[in-house]
Amino acid sequence: MHNNDKLLEISKLVFELTMVGSTDNDLDVLLEQLFSVLQKLPTLQIQSKGAILMFSPRSKPVRVAQYGLKPFWATDEKHDELNGFAHPFNEQATLATISIHTPSYGQQQSSVQQVCILPLYANQQPLGQVLLFTAQDWVPSGNELEFLTDLSHALSSIISRFLLNATLRLREIELEDARTEAIRRLGTASEYRDNETGMHVMRMTNIAGAIAKAMGLSEDQREILLITAPMHDVGKIGIADAILLKPDRLTTDEFDIMKTHTEIGGRLLKGSDTLIATARDIALCHHENWDGSGYPKGISGEDIPVLARVCSIADVFDALMSNRPYKDAWALERTVAYIKTESGKKFDPAAVNAFDKALPEILRIRELYREDVIDPTEVVNLPELPVRETRWICWDESLSVGIAVIDEHHRYLFDLVNDLIDVVANKMGARELGRVLKALGQYAQIHFQAEERMMQQYNYPRLDIQVTQHQHFLTRMKEFNEELHQNPLIAQFEILVYLRDWLVAHIRDEDTQLSALVWQATTPYRG
Repeated sequence: MHNNDKLLEISKLVFELTMVGSTDNDLDVLLEQLFSVLQKLPTLQIQSKGAILMFSPRSKPVRVAQYGLKPFWATDEKHDELNGFAHPFNEQATLATISIHTPSYGQQQSSVQQVCILPLYANQQPLGQVLLFTAQDWVPSGNELEFLTDLSHALSSIISRFLLNATLRLREIELEDARTEAIRRLGTASEYRDNETGMHVMRMTNIAGAIAKAMGLSEDQREILLITAPMHDVGKIGIADAILLKPDRLTTDEFDIMKTHTEIGGRLLKGSDTLIATARDIALCHHENWDGSGYPKGISGEDIPVLARVCSIADVFDALMSNRPYKDAWALERTVAYIKTESGKKFDPAAVNAFDKALPEILRIRELYREDVIDPTEVVNLPELPVRETRWICWDESLSVGIAVIDEHHRYLFDLVNDLIDVVANKMGARELGRVLKALGQYAQIHFQAEERMMQQYNYPRLDIQVTQHQHFLTRMKEFNEELHQNPLIAQFEILVYLRDWLVAHIRDEDTQLSALVWQATTPYRG
């Protein structure tokens, strides 16, 4: 390749790649375009196969894009062709041979493959490497290697811009999250003064989300609902303790005062902001009835905001199913029958139908966010949920710890991890990634606390080991959140690998030993 030709080709290539980079932050698309251009240069014996690796804060290469290779989430670690790849960073394009691991008739086969490694820089610091698979016997000329080095500079510039754009998007999301977190905290403030626990708010919110999904409400509506539903009783802040905390049934006069919590909530949540306005609708209207017999305004039918209608059923269902100082919990059959009987009277008929459709998920939510100490011998009979199409880490009976409630918790954690891989694989964006990651971290805390309460109740000898491992996991998740804001292109993939490895290993190596509690709980004490 002559110098003039080299300059012309690199100029064309940079222009084409820059056009991709100006419209999309998708590294897979960038890699696809790169190979499309390289195929026009037959003297470069580069195969249609390669990957982009970026260095993590621990200097470990993390695959963030691929072309002609299966994504690592589409195969297990043993069958990942680039598993364990590491090559010294070089400032110039270089040839190297690497070991490739592929399955063959149930056995792991290794072979040697030649690759061209292009260095990636950001602010004069190593950022990563691009691997281009080449013909095994290709020996590039000096000019060709110089061309590929120039190409690496162009790629470094484009990928650095990708990284900057992704980081700026996360900064915008951070500002939105700060606002929604303030709203959530306002919603939980009332719970600190009530007899109810924070678990009621979590259950009610998630049950409302399940009903809304079954009603066919949009994703945007459901996202707003999950943020604002916890504020349904925020007006209880203004109710006197003598009434709010009374252990017996309220008198007629006391109940009239209690009902004013809806109007107090409405006054507290004045504003034109979408979240505040929706929270106000829910706080003000979640005790309105479909037939107009509710309070505070006595509005009816579709004049009641739809999210308030959804929250009404979720709130009543969870309250009836829970113990209160003034009443015992109702049985499931009685509660469901009441909800259905009130269709067209207290509740929106469409919301009741959605409630019935979502009941398997609602019962699971009740089990996942329970307040009592887990009984190791309890039998859990939940309806089967539909099998999801995307499975990255799969639950099977070999992962059972012998405690039905804990197994149900673990299945839900698997679902959240699979949600996370769906977000990454389908490139749903930083907002959705942050939402699922936050949900995963929050539920992991709830699960760990429930496990630890059970272990403490039954004097489990390995409690300290479990607590240490749980704290390590939560610390690591916090670190990932921080790294996500520094380099979102890398952190999302590192999170996935960590979750896959840690969750399965923790269950198999540590949680399976919890089965000893079943024996302990069923064996009478012999003094």
